[in-house]
Amino acid sequence: MDLSYGPEYDAFRADLQAFLSQSWPPHGNEADLDARQQQQHFISKAVAAGYMHRNILAKYGGSEQPADPLREAIIGEEMEASGAPWRLGAQGVGMIVPTLLEVGAEWQREQFVEPTLKGEYVWCQGYSEPGAGSDLASLRSTARLEGDEWVINGHKIWTSDAQDASYMFGMFRTEPEAAKHAGISYLLLKMDQPGIDVRPLRQLTGAVHFNEVFFDNVRTPANWIVGERGQGWQVARVNLKYERNLGGGGHTRRSYHALVDLARRTTRGGRPAVEDPEIRDRLAAIECRVRCIETSRMRSLSAVANREEDKVGLSMLVGKLYQTDTSELIVRLAYDLIGSDGLLAPTDATWGIRSQGRSSDWVDQYLFSLGGAIAAGSSNIQRNIIGERGLGLPRDLRAS
Repeated sequence: MDLSYGPEYDAFRADLQAFLSQSWPPHGNEADLDARQQQQHFISKAVAAGYMHRNILAKYGGSEQPADPLREAIIGEEMEASGAPWRLGAQGVGMIVPTLLEVGAEWQREQFVEPTLKGEYVWCQGYSEPGAGSDLASLRSTARLEGDEWVINGHKIWTSDAQDASYMFGMFRTEPEAAKHAGISYLLLKMDQPGIDVRPLRQLTGAVHFNEVFFDNVRTPANWIVGERGQGWQVARVNLKYERNLGGGGHTRRSYHALVDLARRTTRGGRPAVEDPEIRDRLAAIECRVRCIETSRMRSLSAVANREEDKVGLSMLVGKLYQTDTSELIVRLAYDLIGSDGLLAPTDATWGIRSQGRSSDWVDQYLFSLGGAIAAGSSNIQRNIIGERGLGLPRDLRAS
């Protein structure tokens, strides 16, 4: 089986590697810029060279390149390996931008897409509520149309990056008497305005990434609605398609390599842990899973390249579920290897550092992994979708 991309794509990869070696990390005068300026400068160069936002029209801030899933895959692999900021603003670039390009109004694309791509607009996602998580259609936050404005009241929770966001895209109930899924609209709103109260939630890791957001007569223009009134559930499904597609196999492979390195550096019974039969069995099982993820990704890439996108949907759901479980197995074994160091909580100084070279980094990874089975749709919900819609199994019992 030949898993190479072919000579044409090997040449493209070499050109990209040369570009990255000259562009990231910053050097010369660029090294004197602050972090955000460095990121924005890199993005501008990468767009001009055709290596970022390839499928987005130039008038929206993209590089307007022909669609090519294999080139996109190579870019993702090399950008991740270099540490370049190619996914600056996952909520904005990875979620709201493709949603607006697919179902947004033209003025919304013109106003929001380019500044988001450049990192000037930071977005957060207003979906989950205290009583509406996996059953998101149970949400109770409301938006009432008064003249030419929506008036929003309610409470969102687990809102990533809300403390830094300039805008929110969210779901609000606009038709209280409509059926559960039919009465929701998809709205955009400014975060810096009266009536919005953002309250950070400290995580197990000690970091503050999630927030509660309270709305008290918050206002947003009537035309800041994506799609039709009462059709927010359909828009959210478009959005969720991109959220579930944010991850790739490259991170899992690098985490596994870091795990193997950890097993070589730690000891068990007076010898390197990697020589212990139990540890070797666990490493081998994880290696098999990582290779399955990579092979499945290659199959999906081949299907897209051959214009057989209809074969990708179910595999994407399965891939997300399988990758979540594999990542958890990696950090669980790492946690076992570091032993009593696992009792040390990460500090503010080490949080966010993903070198995975210190015990505190692995503790952070282990604690954070507990949320992987919830993000982008909980694993149990994903299994129901795969079974019922993908495999045609009988529907699970549900309350009337």
